[in-house]
Amino acid sequence: MLTVDIALAFFAASLLLGIAPGPDNIFVLTQSAVYGAAAGMVTTLGLVTGLCVHTTAVALGVAAIFQGSPLAFTMLKAVGAAYLLWLAWLSFRAGAALAVTKGDGAPFPGYAPLYRRGIVMNVTNPKVSLFFLAFLPQFCDPARGSVALQVLSLGLLFMLATIIVFFSVALLGGKLAVWFNKSPGGQVFIHRAAGLVFAGLALALLFATR
Repeated sequence: MLTVDIALAFFAASLLLGIAPGPDNIFVLTQSAVYGAAAGMVTTLGLVTGLCVHTTAVALGVAAIFQGSPLAFTMLKAVGAAYLLWLAWLSFRAGAALAVTKGDGAPFPGYAPLYRRGIVMNVTNPKVSLFFLAFLPQFCDPARGSVALQVLSLGLLFMLATIIVFFSVALLGGKLAVWFNKSPGGQVFIHRAAGLVFAGLALALLFATR
């Protein structure tokens, strides 16, 4: 099992990694800025659910497949990039609709779709599994017992750190949502900004290397 010192060191490192700008916290920020803080928090829970998949994959050794198979890595990247481009298209379409209807607004997609967005965003990014494959084992020691259980424990600590940081990001995004939603022009701007972010994330994922 993990020692207290190892757990605290890993948790501190996870908090720092969560704070560093990256695709996931930018994703949460844009969802919060468009739909409010609660939407960002639900999106975070979806991302954390995706982390469960990656943690389990590392614990079972499945992530090594993506490290050793260029085809599997490329296929999963393509799926993730296509999904992000679809979200970008939805955001640009919402912006255009707002401009025409003069503030009637794009319909709120609902919390369940936002939760699913978080899951898909995370699961279809093979770099997360590769990151876990490289990062988590550094804090494991076979002398302390089952490595798989240690990986799962570290994964849970990483998820807790993610929730703490990303919920804070969601609250910040919620404040931006209040400000931007005061006018139709602000709503159009934030939707199109979100579309650009999604498109940028898609390109970054598409050209990512192992």
